Amino acid sequence: LSMELNMKKKTLSVNGREVEFNGERNLLEVVRKANIEIPTFCYHSELSVYGACRLCLVDVEGKGIVSSCSIIPEEGMKINTHTKEIRDIRKITMELLLANHDQDCFTCAKSASCKLREIADKLGVDKVRFKKTNKEMPLDLSSHAISRDPNKCILCGDCVRACEEIQGIGVIDFTHRGSEVVVSPAFGKEIGKGECVDCGQCARVCPTGAIIPKSEIEDVWNEIYNDKKFVIAQIAPAVRVAIGESFGYQEGISLTGQIVAALKLMGFDKVFDTSFAADLTVIEESNEFLKRYSEGKNLPIITSCCPGWVKYAEQYYPEFLDNLSSCKSPQQMFGSIAKSYLAEKYEIDPKNISVVSIMPCTAKKFEARRPEFEKNGIKEVDYVITTQELVDMIKESGINFNKLEPDSLDLPLGFKTGAGIIFGNSGGVSEAVLRYTCEKVNGVKLTNCNFNEVRGVDSTREATVLLNGNEVKIAIVSGLKNAKTLLDKIKSGEAKYDMIEVMACPGGCIGGAGQPVSFEESIKQKRTEALYNTDKMLQLHKSQDNPYIKSLYEEFLGEINGHKAHDLLHTHYANRKRLFESEISLIKANNSQKLEVKVCVGTNCYLKNSQTVLQRLLDHLEERNLVHLVDVKATFCMEKCEKSPNILVGEEIVTSANFEKVISNIEDKLVLIANSN
Repeated sequence: LSMELNMKKKTLSVNGREVEFNGERNLLEVVRKANIEIPTFCYHSELSVYGACRLCLVDVEGKGIVSSCSIIPEEGMKINTHTKEIRDIRKITMELLLANHDQDCFTCAKSASCKLREIADKLGVDKVRFKKTNKEMPLDLSSHAISRDPNKCILCGDCVRACEEIQGIGVIDFTHRGSEVVVSPAFGKEIGKGECVDCGQCARVCPTGAIIPKSEIEDVWNEIYNDKKFVIAQIAPAVRVAIGESFGYQEGISLTGQIVAALKLMGFDKVFDTSFAADLTVIEESNEFLKRYSEGKNLPIITSCCPGWVKYAEQYYPEFLDNLSSCKSPQQMFGSIAKSYLAEKYEIDPKNISVVSIMPCTAKKFEARRPEFEKNGIKEVDYVITTQELVDMIKESGINFNKLEPDSLDLPLGFKTGAGIIFGNSGGVSEAVLRYTCEKVNGVKLTNCNFNEVRGVDSTREATVLLNGNEVKIAIVSGLKNAKTLLDKIKSGEAKYDMIEVMACPGGCIGGAGQPVSFEESIKQKRTEALYNTDKMLQLHKSQDNPYIKSLYEEFLGEINGHKAHDLLHTHYANRKRLFESEISLIKANNSQKLEVKVCVGTNCYLKNSQTVLQRLLDHLEERNLVHLVDVKATFCMEKCEKSPNILVGEEIVTSANFEKVISNIEDKLVLIANSN
C-alpha cells in the first residue's frame, strides 16, 4: 500500500485540464509545463523567487488571486490563468510600467529582445491611459563595458539579484523609498566608478534597455572606412555557437564560415580565430603550471583568461594575485601577436593595424583598455564588440546572413585545434591544459583526448588526475559568488588544489552577457555541446599539435616561456585601489586635541568585518563617554588589502584589526595625549 501511495501521481487542474507535477518549485513552473505561458519580468530559474512584477497572477480556488511564482503546488489545486480580472490587472500593470518608461523603442538597442515590448504586445496593450510622473534621469556611460539608462528601468530587481546572487558583489541595489525608488550603485556613484567587475550579468537578465553592453559599433565602422587602417577581426569560440539564434537558426549550431563571410563582406581585411591564441595560451600556461608545480611555489595556479574574474581578484582577493597565471588572456595574446608578428610578416606599421575582437563578453571591453596592454601608445586590441553588436552590424550592412555561403578563416592565426575551441566552456581551459601536461609529463601520446572528469553542468566541480604518478587536484568554478566560496575554503585550509579554473559567467563564455538574449538554461547547454562537437570534428585536439603555433615559436617567439614570449604574452596584476572623494564622519570630537580614528569600509575590509568592528567601536566610545576625545570616520582603502581589515589610529595603521586590538591601541594613545597635557 505504501509503495502504491508513493507511485500515485500528483495532479492539479489548470484551466480545467489535469496537469501532473513532480518537483516543480512553484505554480508558474507547473503552468508552463502545461504549455501555457504566463508573463513575468522578475522570474528566472537561476535567481531567487522575488514576486515583484505582479504579472504572473493566477486565480487559485479557495486562495483567490496570487502570484504563481511564489506559491508551492499542492495536490488537487484548481487554477485559472486568464480570468477577466487577471487580464485587466495585467494590462493595467503594463500601462503603469509603460507610462514612466522611456518609449524610444525604435532606437533602443534592446528593441528586438525587449520583454516589456513583447509582453505588452502579447497582452494587447495598445494605449497608455496614465501620465508620466518620473523625472528624466541622466544616462550612466561611465563604464567601458555596460551602459545604464535609468529611464528604461521597470524596477523588476533582476539586475540587483543577478549581481548579488550570481556574482556575490552587490554593486547595484534599490535606493530611496516610495515613488522615489531607483536602482543605483552605492552613494549614487556612476557604475564605472564603483566596484563593478564588468561581467555584464546585470545586462544579461535586464528585460528592457535599462542596462545593455556598451556599443563600439560606430568606432569599428570608422576603422573599416579608414583607408590607412588594416583591419583584422578575431572571433571567440563561444560567438560561433550562439550567433545563429539571432537569425532563426536552431540553438547550438556552429556558424564560423558564415561569420567569416559576413565580416569580409563588411570590409574586414583579415579574419582570424581567437582559438589560435587559446592554443598559444595553453602552451604558455601549461609550462608555467609545471614549473610552479615542480618548485611548489604559488600554488594553486589560477587561470587568468577571464577579465571579469581577474578584476574581481584584484578588488576582493589581492592575496591571491600571485596565484594567478601571468599569461595574458587569449584576446590579448592575439592582439600582441597581431601588432608584432603579423605586423612584421605583412610589413605594416603596428599603429596602422586595427584589431577588432568579437566576444561573448562585456568585460573584454574593459580588458582591452587596461594600461598593461598598451605599448608605446599602441593598444594590443583596439575595439571589442559583442555577439549582439556583430548581429547589429550584419543587419546594418543589409547582409542576408541565412543565405551566406561559408568562407574560411585566414592563415596563420586562423588555424586552431579542438583544445582552443573548448575554451568557451567552463572546464574547457582545464581540459586543454590537461591535454598538454599529461602528454608532456607522462611521456605517453594521448589517443583519447577527452577529460570528462572536468566536464559537467555543476557550477563548482573537482577532479583529480595523475601526472607521472602524482595526484593533481583541480577545481573548476563559474560564477564569482561560487569562486568566493571556493577561495574562502582555501584560505581556511578546508580545501587544497593545484589548479583552479575560474569563469565569471555561469557556464563560462557561452553564458556571456554579450551573447544573444535567452532565458532558458537549455540554450546554454546546447551552446556547450556545440563547442565539444566542434572539437570532435577537428583533426587536431591538442594545442601542441597546432603546426602554426610551432612555427610561431620557431620563427618569432623562441623558447616557450622565454624572454620574448614573456614580453609579449605575459603580464602582471595589482591590488586595485578604490577611493571615494570624501570620508564619512561618524563621531566628531569637540576637543581640540582629539584622536582621529579612520575605519576602512572598502571591499576587502568590509568583507572581513570592518563594519562590525566600527559599530562596536562606536558603541564602546558612547558607553565609556569618550566621544569628545575621539574623532571617528569611515574611509576607503589604505592600500593594505592583503592585511585587512585596516584601521588608522592616529598616524598608525592597525592591520588585521579586531575590536580588542583597536580599543587597546586607542586607549594607549589617549593616555599619551593626557600625559602630554
